This record gives sequence, C-alpha cells and structure tokens, in this order.
Amino acid sequence: MRLVVIGGVAAGMSAAARARRLDKNLEIVVLEKGDTVSYGACGLPYYIEGQVRSLDELMVHSPDYFRRERNIDVRTRAHVIAIRHASREVVLEGGERIHYDHLVISTGARPDTATVAGSDGEHVFTLNGIEDARRLKEFLARRQPRRAAVVGAGYIGLEIAGALRANGLAVSVMDAAAEVLGRQDSELTGLVRGHLERFGVELRLNTPVRSVDGLDADLIVLAAGLKPNVELAAEAGVEVGRTGGIRTTERMETSLNGVYAAGDCAEVMHLLTGRPVYLPLGTTANKTGRVAGANAAGARERFPGVVGTAIVRICGLGFAFTGLAAPQARREGFDPVAARISAHEKPHYFWGTATSVELVADRRTGVLIGGTVIGEEGVAGRINTLAAAVSGRAKVEEFQYLDLAYAPPYAQVWDPLLIAAQQLVKLLH
Repeated sequence: MRLVVIGGVAAGMSAAARARRLDKNLEIVVLEKGDTVSYGACGLPYYIEGQVRSLDELMVHSPDYFRRERNIDVRTRAHVIAIRHASREVVLEGGERIHYDHLVISTGARPDTATVAGSDGEHVFTLNGIEDARRLKEFLARRQPRRAAVVGAGYIGLEIAGALRANGLAVSVMDAAAEVLGRQDSELTGLVRGHLERFGVELRLNTPVRSVDGLDADLIVLAAGLKPNVELAAEAGVEVGRTGGIRTTERMETSLNGVYAAGDCAEVMHLLTGRPVYLPLGTTANKTGRVAGANAAGARERFPGVVGTAIVRICGLGFAFTGLAAPQARREGFDPVAARISAHEKPHYFWGTATSVELVADRRTGVLIGGTVIGEEGVAGRINTLAAAVSGRAKVEEFQYLDLAYAPPYAQVWDPLLIAAQQLVKLLH
C-alpha cells in the first residue's frame, strides 16, 4: 500500500508523519515542488524584522531526516501536474507517473496578486516562502529603501508592516476593506489604527489598490489575502466548496474516495455557524494534516472544526481574537451582547501592564461566542482560555468564576477575563 502526499510543510509533513506512526509498513511518498519541506513559515516576518537572525533557524527537518528517521520518501523539486484518480496515479512534470492507493492533497495557497498590475516588479514582494523572505531581506540590505507600501491589513500585512518599520522605513498600509484582520470589528480596527499611528505607520482603509504604479514607495509588499491552490485537485474531479477551498468531510476526505485534503488548500467547519469557512492558519494546517494522514493510513479520526482563533503581534503588541465579533454574530443570527474592559494583568508592584479584553455572548442563551484580547503579556494564554470556553459552549455566568491561577508575579486575583465576564453578566440581565 502506498500513500502519496502532494505538498510538504505543515499539512503535508503532518499527514506523512501521522500515517507513519500508525502504519510502520505503509510506503509513504511526499512530493514537494519546492526545495524545503519543513520550516517555520510563520517566523518569516520576524526574520525580516531581525529577531530571527538566519533562515536556517526556521528550518525544522531536512528531506534526509524524514528518509532516515521516519522512512518517508521525500522528494523535493517534484512538481505534480496532474492527478488521474481513475488509474490512481499522479503525473510529475517531466512525465513520471507514481501510483497511489491513498492520496493527501496539501498544495497550500498563494498570495492573491492577480488584481494588482505590476506585481512582478523588482521592488514588489510577497512573503509566502523561504525564497520570498530571502529576496526581500537582500533587497533591504542592497537598496536601502526609505518608503514601503503594504497592500493588505491582514495577519501578514500588519506583521510585515511592523517589521519594515523596525528596519527604519516609513510605512503605509492599504486595504480595500473597512476593517483590519478580516474581523469586521470596528472597535478592534480603531485600536489597531491607534497603535500603528503611535509607531508612525499610516493605515488607509477602503483603499483598493489596482496597480503598484500609483503607490508612493520604493518597496511594496503585496499581502492582500491568500488564494487556495485547488486547480490541480479540481481538474482531477475533486469538489471545491463555496469558500474557494477544497470541500472535505470531518475526516478530511474529499469528494473522491481515498483522496484527502489538508492545510491552506482546504476549507473547514466553523463550530459556531455550522458552515464551512476558509481560514488558512498554521495551526489548522497541522491539525487537518494530522487527521488526513491518520485516515489515509486506515484510522477513523475526525477534525471537529475551528472557532477562528488567531493572534498577531503588531509593533510589539499582541492582538488576539476567537469566535465571532458582534457584527459577525448578528449576521449569523445571534443576538450578541459585548463588554470591553481594560485591566492590569499583574499587580502594579510587579510592573503589570494593561490588557484589553472584549467578550461577546448570545443574549438568548448566555453562551460565549467570541472575544478579543490585546496586550503585551499573557495574550496567548488568555485567548486560548477563551477559545476553549467558546468551543465548549460555556455560559458567561459560569465563566466569570472560572478557577484561574493567581500569584502576584504572574496574575491578578481577578484576571482581566473574569472582570470582562462580570461586566458582560450585568449587560445580559
């Protein structure tokens, strides 16, 4: 029996590794069209900023490691150009055909640059891989640009804006939408805008960019979203969902029997709305890859879905959210009630800094359906706590008394999460 995985990195290598753990005798072949199969892609903006000193620090495992330690045949520069499911084979550029019994498609996504004229200019960049980062870093050192324009106010756009500002550039960020981070949350957008302005970064929303020629910048980064790489799968007869990602079951199986999809090319289920969403994140890629690999090896595992948890550091400050913002929740049929507070995450005598928390609940049920955490410390821990509560359908009445740890070096007696919950309970009654 042979499992073929198209694409490496987070989803593909997670699928291959999980399949190997479950079946020591399964033949596993990973076909990666690039040179690198396992690296920390989310660390690329920090390499540009200078916090990560070398791209080598982002490398996790080499193809030789997988061959030697995991008995997984990893082939780089192996570009799959066709899937022929009727004969259970993939076709490589150059004509080689490789048979499979089970297939995992993890072809990822690419920056959506098609609508921007001049995107192939020497001073225009994306940040979608090791070579993109290397080219941008070299350009910064060689050309020493003074003004940068970032198109897109999503995770990558705002992270790279902070990284370029740290390099001394004047930075403007433009987005066609009215809000940042795809969150449809005007309050969050206002807080992000105010923070960027403190660091001298200009934010221009409701500003579609159709050509790089109109941008007053000698360095441009295009980060206006990702487009899932589904063409290969679609040509093979795999069904693509309304989100644009490959449609999958909770077992990550596609519309073709024995063919699975994972990572940034696939859509997943949103636990609150009960509908498929396209949310390309590294965490989801690893999890869906693990489930796809397990089931391709004969297991019966399921990926339940997501609540949209994410965190991004913008000019040194952490912005995190989970679930639905109030406007999103209203459009989904909820009756949202929101409370926002600001409180110190540690006592003043331990130099605690202010943390902003917003919680959102459904008035009819009292169940938490979303929230935001902004701060310098403890942001990841708090948003993860909230994500667990949202995923578990926790009620605000119960959440306000959650048994959280307290000690002055680490936390307040009343954590900002609990203070926000107390305020939300008042609004619900």
